[in-house]
Amino acid sequence: MIRVRFAPSPTGYLHVGGLRTALYNYLLARRHGGKFLLRVEDTDQARLVPDAVDNILDNLRWAGISPDEGAGCQPEGEHGPYVQSQRLPIYRKYADELLEKGLAYRCFATAEELTAMRENHGGYDKRYRDFDVAEAKRRADSGEAHVIRMKVPEGETLEIDDLVRGSVRFDSAQVDDQVILKSDGFPTYHLAAVVDDHEMEITHVIRGEEWLTSTPKHLLLYRFFGWTPPRFAHLSLVVNLSGKKLSKRDGDTSVDAYREQGYLPAGLINFLALLGWSNGDNREVWSLHDMEQVFALERVHASPAVFDFDKLRHINQQQLFLMSDEAIAEILPEWFAKAGMATPEYAYLVRVAGLMKQRCTLLPDFVGGARYFYEDPETFDEAVVKKRWKPESAELVREFAGQLEALPEWRAAELEAALRQLCESKGQGAAALIHPVRLGVSGVGGGPGLFEMLEVLGREVCARRLRKAADTLK
Repeated sequence: MIRVRFAPSPTGYLHVGGLRTALYNYLLARRHGGKFLLRVEDTDQARLVPDAVDNILDNLRWAGISPDEGAGCQPEGEHGPYVQSQRLPIYRKYADELLEKGLAYRCFATAEELTAMRENHGGYDKRYRDFDVAEAKRRADSGEAHVIRMKVPEGETLEIDDLVRGSVRFDSAQVDDQVILKSDGFPTYHLAAVVDDHEMEITHVIRGEEWLTSTPKHLLLYRFFGWTPPRFAHLSLVVNLSGKKLSKRDGDTSVDAYREQGYLPAGLINFLALLGWSNGDNREVWSLHDMEQVFALERVHASPAVFDFDKLRHINQQQLFLMSDEAIAEILPEWFAKAGMATPEYAYLVRVAGLMKQRCTLLPDFVGGARYFYEDPETFDEAVVKKRWKPESAELVREFAGQLEALPEWRAAELEAALRQLCESKGQGAAALIHPVRLGVSGVGGGPGLFEMLEVLGREVCARRLRKAADTLK
């Protein structure tokens, strides 16, 4: 069975690059009937953000890719604990095993010595690599601060068969004797990840390309322990339109920021999936379920993925259009609350959603971008007034308001017929009234179909607003 994991460090809130990594792991698991795990890699205790784990779990749930096993699951699973700070004795055991095999050694270099080494040699000079083992143990037992480093073999070529990048080779001379256990008893990422992936039976490690150069160390650790390594897949960087690594200067990078702007989970997930993956066709709009059926690592690209905000908005708009009017109406109350507005009745919102969803990109557009559905306009767009409101408009609009009050049927077709008949009786084209009526009821010059909008607004609202416009724009 395929078993994959998303293993964030809770040193900050979930960002879009992390969500893409989680998504690819999730999709591979679903494609093959496997398991998707969440592991919390909190060994960097100095940089922990207190509520980061809750944030990560909440955003994964929001995105629809909750883990099957691991931290935050009920029950967690059979391979726990899934939080690394709760697994320290396990890492100590394996570090001691490497010491006993002569595949690791104690290093007593001080911070000052390490700084001098970096300045003089460009890095650690391996001075404790061949230090007397018995003396090293004596010094450690006496309480002298030290770390444990892995002993990287010399003169080897280390090869990675990466599922995204193919064969990648490293000269072991370029691989340092990495610290695997720090002086405070916490492991570094390298030991902890290898031990946990083995004990949690991970079959595929899908992670960002920044970890590619660390993978030779991990393969060596698998060899030292006599374990079979998982398959590795290193995902490309996410870059801006200029080809530089995406940063906060390019826009928001946290998942929270996109939620707060009103993106749909389906829109953001759809967009992130296409940042490095395609199904070999030109299909742009995907549901999570459809991606689960076809996702394959062989279709993930090694080249940098360009984060195009215009494409993100376009895909989100397409996902909105695919939603039912009822589904949109159900999630709009949150956005009315954020705008400080009373939420209209559900049935009314359903009708507004049906008219507006082809014109909206984000969820707040149904509120602030369609305010005229909920409130009488206080002002009228001056540019539209200048272009569309003629000397005869006030009288025409006032007369049309009277006709609306007398209509036996309040439907878009009857509303349109009444307007055209009035214009014909005055020797005018329909445009002479269509634009002033839209301006009068909405305050702006654009929007959904006029007669459908009038039907949703209702008789009393339309008549009142038209008379107000006629009185205001004499």
